[in-house]
Amino acid sequence: MKTEPHLLKKGFISGVFRGWHGFVWTLKILVPISLLTAFIQWSGAIHFLNHLVEPAMGWVRLPGMAAFPLIIGLIAGIYGGIASMALLPFTQDQMTLMAIFMLIAHNLIQEGVIQGKSGLHPLKATFFRLGAAILTVLVASEFLDPISISQETLTMPPPFSEPLLSMLGHWGIATLYLTIRIFFILMSILIFLEVLRVTGWMEPLLKGLSPLLTIMGQTQRVGLLWMAGTFFGVAYGAAVIVGEAKKGYLTKEELERLHLSIGIHHSVIEDPALFMVLGLHAFWLWVPRLMIVILFVHLLRLWQWSMKRFFH
Repeated sequence: MKTEPHLLKKGFISGVFRGWHGFVWTLKILVPISLLTAFIQWSGAIHFLNHLVEPAMGWVRLPGMAAFPLIIGLIAGIYGGIASMALLPFTQDQMTLMAIFMLIAHNLIQEGVIQGKSGLHPLKATFFRLGAAILTVLVASEFLDPISISQETLTMPPPFSEPLLSMLGHWGIATLYLTIRIFFILMSILIFLEVLRVTGWMEPLLKGLSPLLTIMGQTQRVGLLWMAGTFFGVAYGAAVIVGEAKKGYLTKEELERLHLSIGIHHSVIEDPALFMVLGLHAFWLWVPRLMIVILFVHLLRLWQWSMKRFFH
């Protein structure tokens, strides 16, 4: 496909604009949550949290303090969870399990409301995502080796172990390093996506991926909607789905499978790439989530068929 140079330029400029605004928005979440985490660790409050929730976290082979970034991720989203996780003394395997959980279950309130407005009850959307996240972490933990809670606790510094200004200095350097890496990732991804959109390459690219629909348990009628949600996220995908759902050509079952899929498996480029900033292996950031969404959607499809076959 031949592309005019001015379209490439337009896509690049649009991508830079979107990338910058996305980065500024990210900073508004990342910096305060990161600073809050630093203070909680410095004050020793993280020790209390660790002992409070370690029984619940232990059955997924994570230390109690892992609950803090996971809860932040559930409420504030991926960026908040990463900001918190990056400042606490987790091992690579522990961060991998936490990343798997947050990739599936994050920003549940906002995204649940969005899905509720476009065809799936918010509580059902939340239940699906939490169940998928817990199951995936349980399975993945059998192939990883997170260290014991007692060993992890020993690596945590005692309360007020360094002067406040020294702590703030270390936090500032670590946060600056993290934000620089996130800046380049966001810019690269959004420039690429905007160039595809402006030049018209996006639609043929999406159509070329249509054979995936059968594997993913979707019908051809939801193809572009599924791809929009999968590649760009729940907010973008749901905004498109709202308009299409009102036209009435999609069945309730199709919308339910579509929302289950994009709820568990969305922003498949941007979100995993952000966790790679922490040095996590790409396999664990992409493959487990893909496998669990295929399983869940086909189980839902089987359930829908059973309901029609035996109760209608």
